[in-house]
Amino acid sequence: MSIDIIFKIAGIGLLVSVTNQILTRAEREEMATMVTLVGIVMVLTIVIDLIIDLFNNVKSIFQLY
Repeated sequence: MSIDIIFKIAGIGLLVSVTNQILTRAEREEMATMVTLVGIVMVLTIVIDLIIDLFNNVKSIFQLY
């Protein structure tokens, strides 16, 4: 696993949290919630890709088909 994936997830989290705070202070709670949900979906997409790679590696190591 490369360190750049951790930096991507941290960057998304930082960007989402700053945007969420700005929108909350501007009394746009609905938009802040949507930004948070989009951030969660982006991170979950990255994590799901990593889990798929993990399962593919396990299948190849144990020669499962």
